[in-house]
Amino acid sequence: MSLLPTWRREDRNHLTGLQSEINRLFEDFFAGPRSLMRGLWGDREGFMPPVDVRETDSMVIVEAELPGLDPKDVEIKVEGDVLVLQGERRNEKEEKTKGYHRVERSFGMFQRQIELPYGTDPNKIEATYKNGVLTIEIAKKEEAKPKTIQVKVKS
Repeated sequence: MSLLPTWRREDRNHLTGLQSEINRLFEDFFAGPRSLMRGLWGDREGFMPPVDVRETDSMVIVEAELPGLDPKDVEIKVEGDVLVLQGERRNEKEEKTKGYHRVERSFGMFQRQIELPYGTDPNKIEATYKNGVLTIEIAKKEEAKPKTIQVKVKS
């Protein structure tokens, strides 16, 4: 007598059905008409800049890709412990050419909210814009900076 279960064709159909259902869930999540990702990032017509956040001993650095955006169209503010970056990328002109029309760049209003780690100083923020990248540097308060403590050896 074998310890392996007997495989039947209907078992395969159940697995195929499960795989199809999982594939459909992923497709709906990333690309469906009412995509969850679109709900998080806005619809295809909107614009959501990618953001990198990193931390050093003395500051938190936020970098946002904003190519083609006028820095005057960006507002930066701190609300409690949240950095709010908002603005609008405008589509100045849409051109149609012979026989085809294609628009892949997105435009519109955007807002990013980034929770700042404990110890940042909202009064010490600098923002610079260069080559389409907005860099925001938020200083840390002195008490939040790491301290090294020397261990003394007693003899």
